[in-house]
Amino acid sequence: MKVLIVGDIVGNPGRETLRTYLERKRKDYDLVIVNGENSAAGFGITGKLADQLFSWGCDVITGGNHIWDKKEFYDYLDKTDKVLRPANYPDGVPGVGHTIVKDRNGNKVGIISLQGRVFMPPIDCPFKKAKELIEEIKKETKIIIIDFHAEATSEKIAMGWHVDGYVSVVYGTHTHIQTADNKILPEGTGYITDVGMTGSDNGVIGMSVESILPKFLNALPQRFEIAEGNERLNGIEVEIDMETGECKSIERVNKSLTEISFS
Repeated sequence: MKVLIVGDIVGNPGRETLRTYLERKRKDYDLVIVNGENSAAGFGITGKLADQLFSWGCDVITGGNHIWDKKEFYDYLDKTDKVLRPANYPDGVPGVGHTIVKDRNGNKVGIISLQGRVFMPPIDCPFKKAKELIEEIKKETKIIIIDFHAEATSEKIAMGWHVDGYVSVVYGTHTHIQTADNKILPEGTGYITDVGMTGSDNGVIGMSVESILPKFLNALPQRFEIAEGNERLNGIEVEIDMETGECKSIERVNKSLTEISFS
């Protein structure tokens, strides 16, 4: 099984880069997972945009702390199991944090969304929730993929070791910077600390320099604006063994829109 996992889509530049890539490459993948929590002008996601991403060939949309930015999206979350909020939020919040879907060949794949707690809101323990959900999903499939939306690299790496041998792939999102530590852990789990961001590389993690830099200079509130130009798609391609659920390869994807357009 070949899976494409795409890092945080930031605004229209990120969406259009993803669309262009999928127009050319969607047929190469059995499953496509994207993190869409920044797809609405950098903050949150709407029902219209979620439908758009699905129409382009995305199978599951994961989220994180920004999944809650658009309150009008809460009803959408309650109506679908294809858009995931982090599973370790307290009981009673909208939506679901895990799902089981079928790839284009009918194989079942479990997908879990989790959020870290270091430098993040103090929600339920992602490590305990991970093992709880893995045990549940294992009743139906050996193939399990985790999006761990977290700030601290140490917490992400710890999660990788925590679930090694229990899931096929665990990958980090949230920091928008692709790391170079993609590897297969000793017990067969594919791992990377952060898959990166899909959007403009001309700014600061997807936002314009002009709107971000004053925040660091004077500490006053700023209105952030989406950066444009030099768009890139960041993510990973993973190969998963259908019999064992182990990851056989995990490769970074880091392509400019120009490279994509002429591929």
